[in-house]
Amino acid sequence: MKIKKFVSSEGLIILVGQDDSSNDYLSLKVANANDLWFHVAGFPGSHVVLQTGDEDAGRESIKEAAALAAWFSKMRKGKNVAVHFCKAQHVSKPKKSNAGTVNIKQFSKIKVDPACPDESEWYTGQE
Repeated sequence: MKIKKFVSSEGLIILVGQDDSSNDYLSLKVANANDLWFHVAGFPGSHVVLQTGDEDAGRESIKEAAALAAWFSKMRKGKNVAVHFCKAQHVSKPKKSNAGTVNIKQFSKIKVDPACPDESEWYTGQE
């Protein structure tokens, strides 16, 4: 799977899918129910999961995960980009849908400028 791993300024892991099958795997297999899930609103882009460890995520971690969702999308060059987010338990896959397609409910919206830290590593699924 092609998943990039980042660490928020508050020390939380942020995982970013890099293609449709990785997005499915990340959103439906890796994410725990209380992790936060992010996707740019209305445009193609990566699924992003902020691993919360069943704790409430801090505002900075939420903003950083949303900025990554905007960066790894068709809105990379935009400003004040809308990103939807919800608990991962509210992400589901419609029957017979293509890889990377999901439905979300009980979501919130945040507006951020796309941003990506300089360093990341590839997530191997062994942590």
